[in-house]
Formats: sequence, C-alpha cells, structure tokens
Amino acid sequence: MSIKFIQVQFTIDNKSSAEKIARTLIDEKLAACVQIIGPVTSIYQWQGKLEQSSEFLCLVKTEKSLYSKLEQRIKALHPYETPEIISIDIIDIELNYSKWIHNSLS
Repeated sequence: MSIKFIQVQFTIDNKSSAEKIARTLIDEKLAACVQIIGPVTSIYQWQGKLEQSSEFLCLVKTEKSLYSKLEQRIKALHPYETPEIISIDIIDIELNYSKWIHNSLS
C-alpha cells in the first residue's frame, strides 16, 4: 500500500469530552480508531506560570491526507485556547491493520 498513515495525538481535560471528539472523528470518517489514555499528569508553562493538570491523551489513527480536516475538526470541538495536536508519521505498519484503517475511512 502506498497510502501514508499517521498517529495524531491530543490532550483534553476530561474523558467525556475525549469520547465525544473520538466519536465525532470516527463518525465523520476522519479517524479509524481513537484510543483514550488517562488520566495523565501534564506539567507545562502557560502564560508565564508553571501549571500542572490532569488530562486524557487521545491517540488517533488516520491517513496523512486527512490531517488538515482532522486538525480543524479537533480545534472546532476542543475547549482549549491552544490545544496540543501533534502528528507522527507511521513508518512501519502491519499490512492487515493498514487495510483496516483505509477501509474504515472509505
């Protein structure tokens, strides 16, 4: 398969919001799968202050060609002013899993 796959990750403040975004991305065929992990502890600088919060980490499996639409949809649904949205290229992927992702997005 010559299709490029990516894993997109984002964090969010509560599980119900994570689930809502996950269902929307899958319903709209922007994601084949979203794994929700957490809570995780995030420590970061925000507006000049050291912050610590409990968040949920979402891992999204999709095709690279859908990234722009996926990013815009996450931003539209996300409550944060500046959400973390990071894409990681999948270099190697099991053939049947890649076919499943592709078929899930078709």
